[in-house]
Amino acid sequence: MVENFINKIFISPKLMLGYAGVMVFMMGEGLEQGWLSPYLIKNGLTIQDAALLFSIYGLMAAIASWFSGVLAEVFGARPVMLVGLSLFLVGSALFLSIGLPTNNLSMMLPTYALRGLGYPLFAYGFLVWVAYEAPTERLGSAVGMFWFVYSGGLSVLGVLYSSIALPFLGEIATLWSALVFVALGAVIALYLNRGGKKTDQEEKKASFSYLFKGITIAFEYPKVGLGGIVRTINTSAAYGFVVFMPTVMMNIGYSRTDWLHMYATLWFVNIVFNLLFGIISDKVGWRNIVMWFGCVGCAITTVLFYYVPQYFPQSHIPALIASGAYGACLAAFVPLSAIMPSLAPDNKGAAMSILNLGAGLSTFVGPAIVGIFIASLGATGVIWIYTGMYLFAAVLMIFITVPATLQRSPSFGQSSVMPTSGRNTEMLRG
Repeated sequence: MVENFINKIFISPKLMLGYAGVMVFMMGEGLEQGWLSPYLIKNGLTIQDAALLFSIYGLMAAIASWFSGVLAEVFGARPVMLVGLSLFLVGSALFLSIGLPTNNLSMMLPTYALRGLGYPLFAYGFLVWVAYEAPTERLGSAVGMFWFVYSGGLSVLGVLYSSIALPFLGEIATLWSALVFVALGAVIALYLNRGGKKTDQEEKKASFSYLFKGITIAFEYPKVGLGGIVRTINTSAAYGFVVFMPTVMMNIGYSRTDWLHMYATLWFVNIVFNLLFGIISDKVGWRNIVMWFGCVGCAITTVLFYYVPQYFPQSHIPALIASGAYGACLAAFVPLSAIMPSLAPDNKGAAMSILNLGAGLSTFVGPAIVGIFIASLGATGVIWIYTGMYLFAAVLMIFITVPATLQRSPSFGQSSVMPTSGRNTEMLRG
């Protein structure tokens, strides 16, 4: 009975351990998300300096994300995750012992950047393993579970832990405590490949030449490239918010704790809808969920997230509702993780590298937009740039159609996978 429950919810016992480990690992990664920017600004950096720091971090994450898929396919998930763990631990130690105490941007940038190389290799390496392990007909649910644990650790548990730990430990000690969660998560997750062997497909592609697939796949399969752009837009605003929204909220009367509660609400709702949209998309179609609930929904709720707290400064409930609505729509991009490998079934790892590149680039693009436009356009202008990006993503989704073998009916435009399809089912080229 227990085994049946595990297989029903987590696909397999190995994936269950991986999911649990990723959640704990990302809890350590996400400790500083809601408060590091205002802390740095309070200690002498400008908002542009903070945006630059987060942008460089995001650029390094984008590079690691790009190659995480093909590296995991060539060498296996476990070695890639181990490398990610090592980079994160070393980068964190250098940032906290050398970079942050100096409050010198030239010292903070390289050490924080090294830290940014770590988590994509760990988390997205595991995501590629999910793409191969999960049956195709349950791929939407499987990736929904991944984003559930990813966001749950990164932006809910980590943020809530910070809100509790900061008054007692202070900023620096709270950041050091992140290493405990990262190490614990790695111990749990790295059991997923214990004693495992590479698949035939991995053995066939185990060469450095295959690494270039992480670049050329976007040109061989143009829809994969478009999907990477949509994924970049997906969380750009969310990563940009942490740079300037805490300051905006505090300027209109909210405390740091109030902001952390808003941010935690956003991601708590997000992880619930990660599961829901993953399951629903397997039934009614992947593309329409992304297009309407993700792209259009985020365009609307981005505006609400910014304006509602300003119109109700004395009541936190409307602000929490607006942040939760944005988090729910953000989750509707989850089916992209099922769409991308379906567009290149013979090169799933390379296709996932483009998806992961988009995820990494979003951590660069979001803060970069703040750094470039906050001085000239202000916070309001930045919000409307993010809104326009979401609407542009909706237009791109019109052209990202999945193979005909995955379509249920014309009424949905695109649908769940046929139950008879297997793990490595041949699909039409996207």
